[in-house]
Amino acid sequence: MPVLERDFLGYGATPPDPAWPGGALVAVSFVVNVEEGAELSIIDGDERNEAVYEVTDEVRDAPDPCRDTHFEYGTRVGYHRIMRLLDQYGAPSTLNACGRAIARSPWIARDAVARGHEVACHGWRWERHAGMAEAEERVTIARAVAAIRDAAGVAPLGWHTRSAPSANTRRLLLEHGGFLYDSDAYSDDLPFFTQVDGRRHLVLPYSFDTNDMHFHQGSQRFTTAGHFAEYVIDAFDALWAEGAQTPRMLSIGLHLRMIGRPGRIAGLERVLRHMRDKGGVWFARRDAIARHWLDRFPA
Repeated sequence: MPVLERDFLGYGATPPDPAWPGGALVAVSFVVNVEEGAELSIIDGDERNEAVYEVTDEVRDAPDPCRDTHFEYGTRVGYHRIMRLLDQYGAPSTLNACGRAIARSPWIARDAVARGHEVACHGWRWERHAGMAEAEERVTIARAVAAIRDAAGVAPLGWHTRSAPSANTRRLLLEHGGFLYDSDAYSDDLPFFTQVDGRRHLVLPYSFDTNDMHFHQGSQRFTTAGHFAEYVIDAFDALWAEGAQTPRMLSIGLHLRMIGRPGRIAGLERVLRHMRDKGGVWFARRDAIARHWLDRFPA
């Protein structure tokens, strides 16, 4: 197994100046996760039903229409609600899309591209890659990329694994080719480079705290739209204040079946309105942030 190294220093006390476009203090990346149809479901021939969702009751060894329809809400309703709001505020996003989800709902990729959003790759199924055999993972990456490319008309430039990647993931992404960045890190408020087999590779860190996943079973740290808005706005304001000396990046994770619910969407609108009114923000797709970083810090 490859040896994975850890970095506890990063940029230290003197992070680089990203010089965001327009002199922005914060680059804000909205990441819309599209996982519906890629989750485990016995009705789809999977070995079991997905256990992580709104309801705490897990059905085993039988189809679970309660769980299935919770996920279906995301594509039937949630997607449209989120896209309308992002369009209203002129905030391009990155769709973290599972290949199997896009293969089943290719219209999402086409619609997102037409609206000016990026479609990145979130694996084939909604699953972790930690412990996955190398040969299986190589095929999985290729299958996911092909599904997105076929639906969106353009291959994904970004990758993000659900939960943990394997020790081989980054090497296999470079082996496959075409990827500009991955988001399999949670260790910084700025992009950074890492070495993969002697090659420089760009990482755009993601975030689990400024994320609507906390509406979900097992966490429920956010129980109202206001909780989500307050937390994300506090994070933005802190980075905005730091931005006078050190501009930063803020990732905000969204899910169709979570923030897309009518009782929660107001939280996202409050966030967007606050950022727009405060100014000093660059709403950016992750591929735009990656290209800017590569231009700013060439090899």
